[in-house]
Order: sequence, then C-alpha cells, then structure tokens
Amino acid sequence: MSTKRKFVADGVFYAELNELLTRELAEDGYAGVEVRTTPHRLEIIIRATRTQNVLGENAQRIRELTSVVQKRFDFADGAVELYAEKVLNRGLCAQAQAESLKFKLLGGLAVRRACYGVVRFVMEASAKGVEVIVTGKLRGQRAKAMKFGDGYMIKTGHAGQVYTDTAVRHVLMRQGVIGIKVAIMLPHDPEGKLGPKIPLDDVVTILEPKEEMSPASMLQAQQAAEAAALQQRAAMQQQAMMAGSGDAAIDVPEGGMPMEGEAAPAPDMDIAAAPPAEDPNVAAGF
Repeated sequence: MSTKRKFVADGVFYAELNELLTRELAEDGYAGVEVRTTPHRLEIIIRATRTQNVLGENAQRIRELTSVVQKRFDFADGAVELYAEKVLNRGLCAQAQAESLKFKLLGGLAVRRACYGVVRFVMEASAKGVEVIVTGKLRGQRAKAMKFGDGYMIKTGHAGQVYTDTAVRHVLMRQGVIGIKVAIMLPHDPEGKLGPKIPLDDVVTILEPKEEMSPASMLQAQQAAEAAALQQRAAMQQQAMMAGSGDAAIDVPEGGMPMEGEAAPAPDMDIAAAPPAEDPNVAAGF
C-alpha cells in the first residue's frame, strides 16, 4: 500500500469509528477518540465525561464495543483494544457542550435559555471565550441563525487552530433539523493539560525588574573588595618573608641545637662562657 492510500485508509477508519462512537455514546458525554498504533496492537482511547457508563457493568459495554470494532474492520483476536479516558474539565470540551445543548433542545428547553446556559457554564470553566451558533427553524416556518458569544475568540492563523476547540451536532427536531456549532477558546496552560502549551504571539509578558544597587552601596562594595585584596596581598608577602628568613637564619635560640662545627656544651657548663669557635678564614690568613 502506498503512503497516499495508507493516509486515506486511516482517515476513513477514523471517520467511521468516530461516527459509530458518537451515535452509541452520545448520552454518556462522548468527547472524541484517539487512535494509537503500537507494535503489538491498535489502541483506541475513548474520551468521555462519564467513563463509568462507557465501561458498563463489569466492563461489559467496552468489551461489546471492542467486539463490534474488531468484526467490522477485520482485526485479529487481541489486535485491537479499547480504553476509556475521563475528560478533565468538561466545560472546556466543545463536543461535550454540544451534546449537552443537543439534549436540552430535544427536551423542549427554549433556544435562548439553553444557549446562554452553555455560554455561562463554559466561561465559568476558565475559558477565554465561547461562541454558540444555532441554525434552522427555531421558531415558525422561517429558518434563521442565532449566534451567542462571550469573551475573546481567535478564528484565523495558527493560533485559531491550536487554541480553538470546535464541535458540530445535528438535532432532529419535529419541525426539522437544527444545526449546532460550539467553539471554545481554550486558556494557556504551561503544563498542557487544560489548554495549549504554546503562548499566543501577541501576549507580552513583563518580567519583574532586577534590584538595582545604589551608587553608595556599589562604592562601599568596591572599597571592601579592594581592602580584602590588599589584605590578602600583604598576608602573602608576610608568608614569603617568613619563609625566606627561615632559610637564611644561622643562629639558634638559647638552649637550642648546636651549630654545625661546634661541640655540644656540657650539661653543667655555662653557654655564655664557652670559647668562641675559630674562624676558618682567619686561620687560613685571609
């Protein structure tokens, strides 16, 4: 299979799988699916707000879904595995809010009240902005569109693709089909859990200035450094002088060891009364 055909086949597989799970798990807060390919098996992660309902009693429902997917796409036994993952914040999930709005409209709630409820819930979930568009025969036989929004919304550029979460649903009402579109502007999250890690291009972060030293304190620090350097230099000179004087010394302190060429005095003899040693230069006639 060529690379082009493989990408097309993967896209068709994802679209059919997403449509199946959307219809099957609509009442359980279905919020998307992720397909991961591993060397041993194909992992399908289902994101939902009520994961316990997706799993079913004793994991029966998730096994049934695994069997359906396995038979439909001709997977071998154990080659595909389904997992359920809980949505951290359903207020920031556009698909969950679109499903919620869909069931509110099916329940007979007024369009304005339902849409404003979704907008308020999303903004309370720390979203930067939200936009809800409802189109169709809302009242009477004339079709029209209603748009509800709040906050800040980016629609163009790379930031519009990264920061905006969008979902579309179709509501089969008695008078006709109503279309729902929910777009949520996610907040910036450095950890990447509730929103993108990448900061927006036009957001300027002002850092706290560093503490500047006053001229008097800078002069005082400079003088202290110079004094320490002078003191260190003097200590080094003193050590050098002491080392030189120790090498050139020829006298010994009183009661010390005798010099070379001298006889050791008797223990009871006075050192001061001992005769001086003869100078070898004088003896040689120099």
